Amino acid sequence: VEAAPRLAQWRVDALPCYTYRKSDPFRVGLWNWYLSVERNKQTCVKLFAELSNSAKNTVPIASFVTKLLSFPPNEKIIVHPGIFDKHLKHDGFVWAIDSTVTGRFVIEIEFLDLKVPDPSGGEPASVWASHQIKQSSDNTALSSLTRMLQECILTDITINATDGSIRAHRAILAARSPVFRSMFSHDLKEKGLSTVDISDMSLDACRGFLNYVYGDLRNEEFLTHRLALLGAADKYDIADLREACHESLLEDIDTGNVIERLQVAHLYRLPRLKEGCLRFLVDFRKVYEMHDDFNAFLQTADRDLVAEVFQGVLAAW
Repeated sequence: VEAAPRLAQWRVDALPCYTYRKSDPFRVGLWNWYLSVERNKQTCVKLFAELSNSAKNTVPIASFVTKLLSFPPNEKIIVHPGIFDKHLKHDGFVWAIDSTVTGRFVIEIEFLDLKVPDPSGGEPASVWASHQIKQSSDNTALSSLTRMLQECILTDITINATDGSIRAHRAILAARSPVFRSMFSHDLKEKGLSTVDISDMSLDACRGFLNYVYGDLRNEEFLTHRLALLGAADKYDIADLREACHESLLEDIDTGNVIERLQVAHLYRLPRLKEGCLRFLVDFRKVYEMHDDFNAFLQTADRDLVAEVFQGVLAAW
C-alpha cells in the first residue's frame, strides 16, 4: 500500500471469483491500517485499524472517502458516498460493490479527519490538530511546573522533612491533594504558618514526593523511595500515586523483602499486595526458608496479620 499523510492506495491484480486478499499494514494518523477485498457475488472492500489496549491505539473516529479505480480497457471509477465520524471498532468499515470488477484496480482511501474520543466525555479531538496542540501544551505545562519547583519561582510554602526543607506552592499542592487543600483552606495551623511538617520523610524522599506532584518524578527516584511515597500518598490522599506504588511493589517480591511488604500491605490496606506476599510465603513454601525473619515477624507484627498468615499455612498443610 502506498500511503501519504491522509491518502492510501492499494493496487490489486485481477481478482478471480471466490478470492480474498488482505493488504500489508500502512500507517495513517496514530494507527496501523489494513485493507482487504473479497470477490464473491459482490466485490467487498473492508478497512480496519489495528487496535490494542494501549492509549494511543484507542478506537479511531474516522471521516473518509473511498474509491475503486479500475485500469483500462475496463476503466471506471466507483465512489462511495462518504463516511463521517464513524467509530471504526474491530469490525471496521465494509463496502459492498454491486458492479462487477475485472482486471487490475486500485482501492483508494482519503481520510478527511481522524479523531480520538475525549476520556472525560467531551467532544472528540482530531489527531491532526487538537492532538498535537494538546500534547505540546501538556509537555510545556509540565516543564514549566518542573522549573517552578526546581528554581523556587514564586514559592509560598516550606515543606520541612526530617533532615531539611524544600520550598513549594500552596496552589499546586492543594490541586493534587484534598488533604493539602483542606489544610490551606480552613483554619488549621498550616494556613497561617506557611509551613508544613512532614516529619516521617527524609528530604530526598520528600523531594521525590514533590517531583511526582509536579509531574517530574524519575523512575530511579520512584524505585528508591517507593515505601515512603506510598506512605505520603496514603496520608495526603493522592490515589494515583498510591496505586502506582501498589503496582510496583507487586512486581519484585522476594525473600529479602516479603515480610516488610506483607506488613506494608496490611498497614495501607493493599489487598493484592497482601495476597501476593502470602502466596509467595505459603504457596511457594518460602516461609520454611526464613526462620529468623519469620520468628521476628511473629514477635512484632500485628496480631490479626499473624493470625492471617497462620491460617494460610494451616490451610496449605
